[in-house]
Amino acid sequence: MSTTILPEPTRSIPDRTIYERRESGVRSYARSMPRQFNKAQDVWMFDNQGGRYLDFLSGCSTLNYGHNHPVLKTALMDYVAADGITHGLDLHTDAKQDFLMALEDVVLKPRGLDYRAMFTGPTGTNAVEAAIKLARKITGRELVIAFTNGFHGMTLGALACTGNAAKRGGAGVPLSHVSHEPYDGYHGPDVDTAELLERRLSDPSSGLDAPAAIMLETVQGEGGLNAASPEWLRKIAEIARRHGALMIVDDIQAGCGRTGNFFSFEGMGFTPDIVTMAKSLSGMGLPFALTLFRPELDQWSPGEHNGTFRGNNHAFVTATAALRHFWSTDVFQQDVARRSGLLERRLDAMAAEHGLSTRGRGMMRGIDVGSGEIAETITATCFAQGLIIETSGAHDEIVKVLAPLVIDDAVLSAGLDILEEAIRSAFTVTYGVAAE
Repeated sequence: MSTTILPEPTRSIPDRTIYERRESGVRSYARSMPRQFNKAQDVWMFDNQGGRYLDFLSGCSTLNYGHNHPVLKTALMDYVAADGITHGLDLHTDAKQDFLMALEDVVLKPRGLDYRAMFTGPTGTNAVEAAIKLARKITGRELVIAFTNGFHGMTLGALACTGNAAKRGGAGVPLSHVSHEPYDGYHGPDVDTAELLERRLSDPSSGLDAPAAIMLETVQGEGGLNAASPEWLRKIAEIARRHGALMIVDDIQAGCGRTGNFFSFEGMGFTPDIVTMAKSLSGMGLPFALTLFRPELDQWSPGEHNGTFRGNNHAFVTATAALRHFWSTDVFQQDVARRSGLLERRLDAMAAEHGLSTRGRGMMRGIDVGSGEIAETITATCFAQGLIIETSGAHDEIVKVLAPLVIDDAVLSAGLDILEEAIRSAFTVTYGVAAE
């Protein structure tokens, strides 16, 4: 195999004194990947000692088009060189107009969708907060139904909808007005959790109040790559409609092509009332979040919900370039579908070798290795070989592949070879210790 498609990691750990002295202990990724990175291009990250690492994390799906894609980089550099507006609050700007036109022409109209776009704050949790607030305003209700293993953000409203106990524990106050109902498959394949939800909502003695919204991820990014079936999603959408709730799809991690289509709910047979987006929306890792909703739901009064950085014009520029470059035809989407098949086949083979199972959909997939300890061993082994990869799930038991969607097949295969050997090594050690 050519060394040009293999990582070349650095073996020595750099000086981390300033981080240990000045940066909060809340940092996490830097603990398991102790290098100082100074450059990134395409699917590669480079450290300041000359090491090269293959990125199977993609900024947690923020870099679906890779690092510093030349089309996006050129668009941004040209805009900055022309002294384009950087920060515009919610003022009208050329950059915002171009983005809205691209959103309408490239994304919404071809899919038969009619959404108003609300520019919130810079990150996904801001989009979720706006969605929840709007649903409560429209319906006059308080309760939001979210689902087990869901993750929606770290600010209080979004955190209340998040299932993870460790993250919820950091709130310091009660997280209320949310009911966490079982996601598709939570009780096993023979229990229809949509029917359980319908039964509770239809029973005036169930104790479950009429909800303002039902919010879900079609694939649970942080909760273990659980992928809901189209049938279940359609049932939930119908339940929301029947009970006067708004259906919110959180497409922050699963959107922008990660599951194959631009929106993760495409082809599922339903249309959400509200959609939240962020992460790869800017295309280049620039902060940009968006809440989309049906026009008749646009009942905000001016300034009722805002955010200082809702007008990141640099992100508008790169987002527009990304939409027009990748989504104006179906060529990119077809390429992602083909590459998703390659990823699926390889992960299925790895899982079968050790009696494991896979999770996810599209280019958002992983392997359930059974425990967080084993998963940590696998990801550490991968990093030692120059592969950046993380875990997911309630116990961090899922080894999660979020490679850039633009990755070359040969490079993807090379990275999966590293993962395959790391899994094989971990289970050889695990079984060897168990035998002793």
